[in-house]
Amino acid sequence: MQRNNFNKSGINSYYSKLTTVTLVAVYLLILAGGIVRSTGSGMGCPDWPKCFGTWVPPTDVSQLPEGYRDFYADYRHQKNIRFAKYLDFFGYAEIGETILADESIREEAEFNKYKTWTEYVNRLLGATLGLLIILCFLGSLKYFRTKRKLFWLSVASLILVLLQGWIGSIVVSTNLLSWLITLHMVLALVILAVLTALYYHSHSHKYENKVMNAGKLKVLLIIGMLLMLIQIVFGTQVREALDVVSERLGEMQRDSWIDGLGLNFYIHRSFSIIIALFHFYLFYSLLKTNSKQFKIVFHTKILLSLVLLEILSGVIMAYFSVPFWAQPIHLVLGSMIFGWQFYLYLQISFLKEKINSSAYAIS
Repeated sequence: MQRNNFNKSGINSYYSKLTTVTLVAVYLLILAGGIVRSTGSGMGCPDWPKCFGTWVPPTDVSQLPEGYRDFYADYRHQKNIRFAKYLDFFGYAEIGETILADESIREEAEFNKYKTWTEYVNRLLGATLGLLIILCFLGSLKYFRTKRKLFWLSVASLILVLLQGWIGSIVVSTNLLSWLITLHMVLALVILAVLTALYYHSHSHKYENKVMNAGKLKVLLIIGMLLMLIQIVFGTQVREALDVVSERLGEMQRDSWIDGLGLNFYIHRSFSIIIALFHFYLFYSLLKTNSKQFKIVFHTKILLSLVLLEILSGVIMAYFSVPFWAQPIHLVLGSMIFGWQFYLYLQISFLKEKINSSAYAIS
C-alpha cells in the first residue's frame, strides 16, 4: 500500500500534487494582480503586509481615524527613506533621491472599500502562495540526497517569493512606481519558471522516441522566451501609459484611450505579429522532423493556441474600448505562454539528457 503513494520517478504523490497546486496558485495570483491593475486598486491598502494597520481591512471610511491620509503618506515616505538608503548602498543614490523628491509619490488615495478589498484578496492569494512554497520546501527536505533538483528548486522558489513580497511592499510605498511594477512582473515570471521546473521534476513522464533537432528546438524556445519577456515588458509600459490616459480622459472617453497611448502601444501591437509568426515557424520546425512525437507536438499546439488567444484578447482591448475583464486575461495568457515555453523546453532538454545517459529507462 505504501508503494502506491509514490509515482514512477520515486516522488511521493502527495508532493507531486502539492507542486501542481502551487503552480496553479501562481497563475491565480497573476490573474489577481491583473484585476488589481485593471480596477486601479493597487493602492487600496497603503501599508504592507497589513492593510490600514489591521489584518482584516475596514469596510467603511468611518472605521479609519481622522487624518489617515496624512498618516499613511508619512508612513510610506519613511519606508521610501529606508529604500533610498539601500539604493545608495548599491550605488544608485540618484534613483533614491528622485523617489524622495517626487511629491506625487506621497499623495495618498481616498479610501475606497471595493479597491481595498480587491487588493486585500490579492494579498491573501500571495500569502497562500507563500505558504504553499514553504510546504514545498519542507517536503523537499526528504529528497536532499536522492532528488537534489527538487530541494534546490524549492529553496530558490522560497528565496524568490520572499524577495517578491519585499518588492511588492516597495511598489506600494512608492505609489506604484512604474519601473518597480515592471521589476515585480519580471520577477513573477522567474518564480513561474522555477515552479514550473519544480512541477516538472516532481512528476513522472513517459518518454517517446528521441527528439530530432533537439538542439535547434531548444534554441528556438529560448528565443521565444526572450521575445515573450520583451513583449511582457512592453505590455507593462503600455499599461502605465493607459493609467495616465484613463485618468486624463475619464470613463466617458474610454473609446479614445487607445488613441492616446503613443508609440509603445504600436510597438507592442506589431511585436505580437512577430511572436505569432515565430511560433508558427517553431511548430513547423517541430512537425517537420518530429511528427510522431505526439506529446511534444500536442504541447506545441497548446502553445500556439495560447499565442493566438493572447493576440485575440489584445484585439478585444484595442477595438472594444479596453474592457476591464480583458486586461487580466491578457496578462495571464502572456504568463501562460512564457510558462508553457519553459515547460516545453524542459521536456526536450530532459528527454535528450536521459536518452544520452546510460542510466536512461522508459518509465
